[in-house]
Amino acid sequence: MRAFLTDGRGEILLAVAAGWFLSIGVRLAYPVLLPYLRRAYGLDLTTAGFLLTALWLCYALGQLPGGLLADRFGEGNVLVASTVISAVTLGLVAVAGSAPVVYLATAAFGFGTALYGVARFTTLSDIYPDNDGTAIGVTMAAGQAGNTLLPLAAGGIASAFAWQYGFGLAVPAFALVAIGLRLVVPARTSSAESAVDSVSLETARYVLSELRRPEIVTVAAIQILTYCVWQAFTGFYPTYLIQIKGFSEGVATGLFSAFFAAGIVVQPLTGRLYDRFGIRKSLPPVLGIVVLSLVALPFLEGFWPVVVGTVFLSSILGYGTITLPYMTAAFPADMQGTGLGFLRTVYMTIGALSPVLFGALADRGYFDEAYLLLAGFVAVAVAITWWLPPLSEQ
Repeated sequence: MRAFLTDGRGEILLAVAAGWFLSIGVRLAYPVLLPYLRRAYGLDLTTAGFLLTALWLCYALGQLPGGLLADRFGEGNVLVASTVISAVTLGLVAVAGSAPVVYLATAAFGFGTALYGVARFTTLSDIYPDNDGTAIGVTMAAGQAGNTLLPLAAGGIASAFAWQYGFGLAVPAFALVAIGLRLVVPARTSSAESAVDSVSLETARYVLSELRRPEIVTVAAIQILTYCVWQAFTGFYPTYLIQIKGFSEGVATGLFSAFFAAGIVVQPLTGRLYDRFGIRKSLPPVLGIVVLSLVALPFLEGFWPVVVGTVFLSSILGYGTITLPYMTAAFPADMQGTGLGFLRTVYMTIGALSPVLFGALADRGYFDEAYLLLAGFVAVAVAITWWLPPLSEQ
């Protein structure tokens, strides 16, 4: 543990984790606030799903620019810029007075937080070359703490006052984290050499040749399937609990927070499993639990069965601490940010479509069936896992 935290690495880990706590936690407050937004602006499930799609689509589209900027200007600089942009755009969401402004400000917030996504992975991979799975798992667990606490706080504030205050109070928190990142994270954690210092045909060929490697293509396919499931599930779980299971908004918010609270335990464990056993031994059992949980969900009735089901469903939060360290390490150091940013843009763009499609199914009375469809996606991802080569064999 001392080796894990010495030489300033503990402060860096804490600062990066704090930024991720806010970045993902505020985004995951949207599903909790969705019933309030629907009432305020007269949104049906399809148009509400489109708001989530706007958020996550812009988050997806910002991944490649974030990776390019991290490789070109340094990871620390990009982390600070992302946090500042997030504070400004979230303030716009809080003061928006109409649905179109909410949509546009939400999209801008999604793009701003996207810049944080790639840089945090490459920063931790540089700082913890021998324990990147564990470091990323700890940081993602901090994100789950944000997902647990911030939606719960936003729901409570919305119930007592107004939904806008939940967003507005996060703005100074983003500003404080930006200051912390500037003070402790080096402007650049990777080598000064970058494959994207210049835009050329040769650079494009080099990047594309790496992207075509079998391990990259295979892990990208798994990410597409699992990310679609994560987006659709988290986007509508509180609404599902209210509309189909008959729970109150307060109980639904509490269960949604419990889902992410379990992730605080799940993600460091799955990150450690990856470090010890590799992706082919650690990923299938984690995804297998997700399949069984999604299949069981429509048949669960009553408070305690749903609580137990929610805890098992939290396994879906653990797949990223296995696939993302593998994906990051698979790229050469001189294009790690660019390659990871490109893949994140691809799978997140596709995944961002799942909330609006899931919402359309729910609008037509197929809420339960939609969850069974998600189980099928995860089952396919489990099968694909067997084609992943260990990185040591490259």
